[in-house]
Amino acid sequence: MTVYALSMRNPTKPATGMDTHLRHEEQHLTSSDLLTDIVIGMSDGLTVPFALAAGLSGAVSSTGIIVIAGIAEICAGSIAMGLGGYLAGKTEQDHYKTELQREFYEVDNLRDREEAETKEFFANIGLSEELQEQATLEIAKDKKQWVDFMMKYAKVKSPV
Repeated sequence: MTVYALSMRNPTKPATGMDTHLRHEEQHLTSSDLLTDIVIGMSDGLTVPFALAAGLSGAVSSTGIIVIAGIAEICAGSIAMGLGGYLAGKTEQDHYKTELQREFYEVDNLRDREEAETKEFFANIGLSEELQEQATLEIAKDKKQWVDFMMKYAKVKSPV
């Protein structure tokens, strides 16, 4: 099978070597959770030690004590933030697993309701009644595919 690339400058002509530099692949941020965790962690991690140092500097005359207290607070804060992040992630995974089990149960035992939810999704994106029916029947042929669809589009988002 031969694949022909068209010129970016003139789409009716085949691409030349000069056109290859015009191609690009878009890369989008798929999850902002890591970025959010970093920003929150840094703001908390920098604010509290400075507040502790400021408070201690008025009460204690020894700079060594202030430095040791600041380092101790950074260590304790790091452990607390790390543990909090771990527990939040674990809770989110547990919630997703529970929702997945519930969705499998509903597909098996409440099929009419699940078909209605699937059709509603397709109606919301503008498909005709006929296409809603066809798409629902096609997805419902494979239980795992249907549950994955419901989890992704009609229910909760995956933690991954």
